[in-house]
Amino acid sequence: MDAVWNLSRRPLTQVAYGIGGLAKWLPLQGGRSLTILADPAVAESQAVARVRECAAWAGRTVECLVPSGPGTLESVTALAERLRESELVVAVGGGTILDQAKLAVLLGSHPAVRDRLAVRHRSGLVLLPAEAEPRIPVVTVPTTVGTGSELSGGACLSTAQGKRLVLGSGLQPDVAVLDPVATSTLPVELLAEGVLEVLFRVAGMYTGDPQELPTEDAFVLTLVDRMVRLGTELARTRRAGLAPGDQLRLEIAKLSGVSHSQWFNLGRDPCACKGWYLGNELSSGLGRRKMTAAAAVLGPLWQRVVEGDARWGSAPRLHRLWRTVTEAHQAQSGGAPLPADPVEGVAALLDDWQIEHRVEATAEQIDRIARATTRAWGDGLPTLGALTLADVRHVMAQAVRVPQPAAAL
Repeated sequence: MDAVWNLSRRPLTQVAYGIGGLAKWLPLQGGRSLTILADPAVAESQAVARVRECAAWAGRTVECLVPSGPGTLESVTALAERLRESELVVAVGGGTILDQAKLAVLLGSHPAVRDRLAVRHRSGLVLLPAEAEPRIPVVTVPTTVGTGSELSGGACLSTAQGKRLVLGSGLQPDVAVLDPVATSTLPVELLAEGVLEVLFRVAGMYTGDPQELPTEDAFVLTLVDRMVRLGTELARTRRAGLAPGDQLRLEIAKLSGVSHSQWFNLGRDPCACKGWYLGNELSSGLGRRKMTAAAAVLGPLWQRVVEGDARWGSAPRLHRLWRTVTEAHQAQSGGAPLPADPVEGVAALLDDWQIEHRVEATAEQIDRIARATTRAWGDGLPTLGALTLADVRHVMAQAVRVPQPAAAL
């Protein structure tokens, strides 16, 4: 048996419940200044105001920057330059702004990071040098749920070819702050999509690798049970015309970050979640929201698994996971059970959670996106493994509806 090693010099991210905790943590850090990177949508929010209050209490001077845009290498490089004199960065926003903050701080700390990001290659996965570490602390305050960027050593970078996944221990934040006030303005439909994103990610890793890992499997199924209960509670709240309360949003935010814990995927194939690559490219290619595209892919991908194509995942493990989903959903909803078939069942779950999963695309668009997916993640790359262009095109074609021509008058 191989030994399990933690070879990173970076400690795991500390987690604080409540922005007020920064007032106790900041005096323990060096420096006198603090830079807030705020998403434009929350720049005037209560969350940013509370960070300012904590900084003032700790005797820190504050500069607030409001980057816009998806986060390209050029914009992240420019942001790194603006952060050159910063002594500590607090990023407040969704996954996009958190990713930009992590990348900019690391890029400004190690020139080799930019060299690695600037290399022209077809792979959608970029691995950063292990020795690259940030020179200043990074604190993340997520205002959305689902990505888990506040606790992960990964980030997405926008390129002309689509989003690229960047991984490196130096992208691990120092502190993640979870506070209901930060998600208080998050639209309820995006909160529901965040629940699905966590389920999508952990289910993809669990079913995509056939290994039986009793401890890690138990952690995953416990997380799935809890996440389905929260998603079903949220759906019931929406149908009642009520706003989700602070406790519900905080519980969802907790699991969003926790889902990146090494204990869920220790020993698994890191490329097991094939759906992420397809959903990522479908979203970019059609200009649709990430989870709308991911939800559209989920059923057709699971159909391939159920039919026994082990390249997409393990059918026995999918059925085991789906039993956990159906039991948790029925226990929380008290209504009729979801269909026992995972493919039919997940469509019913998406409808129950009011998550859009119907996407239209022309045959030409499907072919173009399938080719882009294979180029970035397949054709010999470990991310899609043995899956071919024909395999990807088949799932893509099943995931979308081809628009019908308008009837002639």
